[in-house]
Amino acid sequence: MTQHRRVTRIAGLLALPATAALVLAGCSGGGTGGAAEGDSESFTFTFATSNNLESPYETLAKEYMAANPGVTITTNPTPNDKYGETIRTQLQAGNASDVVQTTPGSGDARGLIPLAEAGFLEPLGDTATSLVPSGSETLFEVDGKTYGQPLDFTIAAVVASMGTAGMNGITEWPTTMDDFYADCTALAGQGKSMLALAGAAGPNAGLTAQGIAATRVYASDPEFNTERAAGETTFADSKGWADALQTIVDLKDGGCFQPGAEGGGFDAITNGLAQGTSVGSFIPSGSAVEIATAAPPEADFKVQPFPAADGGKPYVLASSNYTISINAKSTKKDAATKFVDWLATPDAQQKYYEASGLLPISEYKNLDLSDTIYSEVVTDISNGSYTTLPNNVWPNPAVYEALQVGVQGLLTGQTSIDQVLQNMDSAWGN
Repeated sequence: MTQHRRVTRIAGLLALPATAALVLAGCSGGGTGGAAEGDSESFTFTFATSNNLESPYETLAKEYMAANPGVTITTNPTPNDKYGETIRTQLQAGNASDVVQTTPGSGDARGLIPLAEAGFLEPLGDTATSLVPSGSETLFEVDGKTYGQPLDFTIAAVVASMGTAGMNGITEWPTTMDDFYADCTALAGQGKSMLALAGAAGPNAGLTAQGIAATRVYASDPEFNTERAAGETTFADSKGWADALQTIVDLKDGGCFQPGAEGGGFDAITNGLAQGTSVGSFIPSGSAVEIATAAPPEADFKVQPFPAADGGKPYVLASSNYTISINAKSTKKDAATKFVDWLATPDAQQKYYEASGLLPISEYKNLDLSDTIYSEVVTDISNGSYTTLPNNVWPNPAVYEALQVGVQGLLTGQTSIDQVLQNMDSAWGN
């Protein structure tokens, strides 16, 4: 796989922030980045997972324990489609893990801003603050305090197996919707699909809609979210959002999704891409690394831009989408803090990239991506043809929930595009 050939070159590019170096210098033991021995250094860690493959977070926990023999991290992988609801319930009940995976902003059920405002999360230190992308402070901070440490710079477009495409007569990734639908028809005739969709899993339904909206909404109006917040527009008035949802209906009608996509779970994506029955899927870029472990070497995964409408320019989603937070009620805050600080080190960032395929937050702008899974979107990233994951900046999780449920209703024919957009406006609250 091409994505594995680059990872050994990344370590030298990862610069440890000065604040992280100072923190680690004060708490390291024998240069391992971490914890002293003893039960007091053990803690629990909850994170989302979408399949039965080893999570990158599990890998990081094992690496940390190997470097710190006195530490035991009890990991609690939780299904992605129920993750936000689960951790909020646990935090409210006072029995959540010491360390929890969160997301930036307010627009997801696991969004760190409402969790911090509710008093569930512990303020983090200078290490976390130093990693917050410039201009994104409002997605990570409340009253000047940082509550989530970013891990990644994720590019979300279509993760596609170009090996599978080639074996089915698709020699180039389609750049127009006409070509895309033609490829859908050809693949459907062979009992395969251009896209795998976990229609029954809200997060994938929502991410698919946002990935399409990148080209239909944000390419022409990058400030849509700001305008919506100011009351200058609505989802219902947005031709771009209507076009994005219509595209989902057209993809279903055009045979672009696998049969039964409306009832598909995350296994439909993992199995479809690994077994070569589907070419691609709207999933976070790092998912390719996990799926590649179950796919043949010739799968050749690449992150590909979804075709723009009417000859428009490619546009993708790209932002820091995964954060780590500490439970405010944890009795192991010292041990948890040492682990979170370690996640900022060059060694941990290197391991996170290798395990997840997601670009490391500390130095992604300086990486040579020409021989990686990202090679097809390098130009889009370098020229700024991308937008932050929209739901990260939406005001509450209900807006994204309305989108997820709405897409599922469109797939089953139980709702209309107008109703979905009206529901999103209602959820916005003004």
